[in-house]
Amino acid sequence: MLGTLITSKTRIKLLLKFFLNSNNTAYLRSLEPEFGESTNAIRQELNRFEEAGLLVSASEGNKKIYKANTNHPLFPEINGLLMKHIGLDKIIEKVAHKLGKLDTVYLVGELAKGQNSKVIDLWFVGDKIDKKYLLDLIEKAEQVINRKIRYIILDNKELNDFLSVNSKNELLLLWKS
Repeated sequence: MLGTLITSKTRIKLLLKFFLNSNNTAYLRSLEPEFGESTNAIRQELNRFEEAGLLVSASEGNKKIYKANTNHPLFPEINGLLMKHIGLDKIIEKVAHKLGKLDTVYLVGELAKGQNSKVIDLWFVGDKIDKKYLLDLIEKAEQVINRKIRYIILDNKELNDFLSVNSKNELLLLWKS
């Protein structure tokens, strides 16, 4: 029973890691401290996902690097379910479509790295965004999804400047006009 519980937690963490942001990659030893579980449990789940064709791997030196198989027929479905689970679909539905001249919305922070978090970090990129209206929409979205939302409003030049200084940020494009 405990083994099933551990692998179920590991499965969920792997889904978030690889299927929320398909750009994420990882190797076995890097997942151990991130997941807080034994390498054996993680290895078993990685092997299951790879055998099912959900993950692909490549060797880099002595490391086996894993990545989501975006060509798998279930990839869009799993990604969509994770977006709904976290509430990102509601944010886009309630916020992004109603702000005016919004160009893009990016997910950053822990969730963009594939780590579960009660805080959703978003970058809204565009011109003439109504900040008061955005705050009102975010408060409503937080109630619907039961998570806190932190956000930054940037224009395109600020986005480029910000990225040049903060190149470590993981970005996941959620919405584009």
